[in-house]
Amino acid sequence: MEDTIPDDRLKLMFTCCHPALALEGQIALTLHTLGGLSTPEVARAFLVPVPTMAQRLARARNKIRNAGIPYRVPPAELLPERLQALLVVIYLIFNEGYAASSGEALTRQELCEEAIRLSRVLVNLLPAPQGAEARGLLALMLLHDSRRSARVDAQGGLVLLEAQDRGRWDRDKVREGIAVLDEALTLNDPGPYQVQAAISALHAEASTAEATDWKQIAALYETLARMTPSMVVEVNRAVAVAMAEGPQAGLQRLDALPVQAENYYPYQAARADLLRRIDRFQAAAETYQRAIDLCPNPAERVYLQGQLGEMQKRVNA
Repeated sequence: MEDTIPDDRLKLMFTCCHPALALEGQIALTLHTLGGLSTPEVARAFLVPVPTMAQRLARARNKIRNAGIPYRVPPAELLPERLQALLVVIYLIFNEGYAASSGEALTRQELCEEAIRLSRVLVNLLPAPQGAEARGLLALMLLHDSRRSARVDAQGGLVLLEAQDRGRWDRDKVREGIAVLDEALTLNDPGPYQVQAAISALHAEASTAEATDWKQIAALYETLARMTPSMVVEVNRAVAVAMAEGPQAGLQRLDALPVQAENYYPYQAARADLLRRIDRFQAAAETYQRAIDLCPNPAERVYLQGQLGEMQKRVNA
């Protein structure tokens, strides 16, 4: 049965994603053991403190040992029950590569490339009816990765989407990503990765930042929020609403989120930007400082510090 999976690393990941473990334990353990992520990086992926994640990893290992769970490559008919966990693992490996939580660089190219490689193998492994979400994930990563080189300037600083030189986007990856997404959608098995890929496709197809169909993006985030409610989705949804309806509408959505959002870096960064857009410079400065305190990436912190400096100038003008 080991010949079922043609890639050794993917084979081990399927083995590690054992259904006897809780889904969260499968994902965390596989990321840590085989995904190349440290405990702090896995903790960031789950938005939990490092000690909490260390305890979860220890519990997962203890359960494997105490229950005598075998590390055995599953036969083909059992792959679907492990697919959800594996897709999350590949997605989180890519996310850590796309916005690194450690090191000095904004991105870790090797993680992005490995996640895309694993996803290609997985798509080829799964029959089409089972593979809609695997295709959606591959499309999502290709579309995101098409923008990777444009996300940094010559000094390695962060360049936001709206300011990126779209001529630097990798159009081959854009075309492939959209083609893979179209293939996934024909399978009539919708899922969150396909919705996220559709959002990325709308960005990729816009010739300029101003031409972006933000109303459609906001509607897709509403769909995504019903499929997989999370803080990440709600913050992104608020930003999309702000772009479609105005910054005040986005702020209202952010301010309605649970108090736990205040410890989430993208929430503070998004809120600071919207406060800046409505000329509330003092509040924006305070919120940029909170975002800086929470931000794990040096390149992103440099950008936020630049924004903070601009707000302080406006306050003192």
